[in-house]
Amino acid sequence: MFMHGYPHGDNLLTWGFFITTYGMVLWFRDVISEGTYNGDHTKEVQRGLAIGFILFIISEVFAFLSVFWAFFHSSLSPSIVIGGTWPPAGIKPLDPFSIPMVNTLLLVSSGAFITYGHHALMKGSRKDALWGTIVTIVLAIIFTGLQYYEYKDCSFTITDSIYGAVFFASTGLHGIHVVIGTIFLLLGLVRVVNYHLTDTHHQGHEAGIMYWHFVDVVWLFLFTTVYYWSGV
Repeated sequence: MFMHGYPHGDNLLTWGFFITTYGMVLWFRDVISEGTYNGDHTKEVQRGLAIGFILFIISEVFAFLSVFWAFFHSSLSPSIVIGGTWPPAGIKPLDPFSIPMVNTLLLVSSGAFITYGHHALMKGSRKDALWGTIVTIVLAIIFTGLQYYEYKDCSFTITDSIYGAVFFASTGLHGIHVVIGTIFLLLGLVRVVNYHLTDTHHQGHEAGIMYWHFVDVVWLFLFTTVYYWSGV
């Protein structure tokens, strides 16, 4: 709503970010206190947190599956209502080899850098762990900026047939996950800086890295289907 100038879109966006961030801060604060200062994160607790986070990722998979289901349902057998073609008549899809391709390279590179930082942390190389995480966060911010630019200059909106609805639902949902993942990694960076994490005790940061890899994989599917397949 904010990107396309709807009334109060800026207020909804601001409050949405504020409430989400506030909830994450409270949750992170409790988990950090329990694990770093209170010594409550025994091996069993860490195992429980890991399983819980994996189940959370699985629930996210099904959230995106519903969006992809809507995309394939509409694109594989286009209705006569939208002209019997995909993309629908009158819709000019985005060039997959412009901003989407750049964003693909950014996310794939960020996945490589955060993996490098993760392995550096497990080997006790704090400096390399910091650099790997910092570069990943910078690439993530650039990705979000390019996504904003793409939305701003897009020739169609979320109300332009099923194509617009599915395009913005899928890429928007992914964009929200990129922002949340960036916050995850930023928190991990702060914890590395403050010596909260060791080579054997970094459950929270590892969860953030797992989340980021999930975001990477989802984008590859998005680029292949929503951008490339629909745009060529």
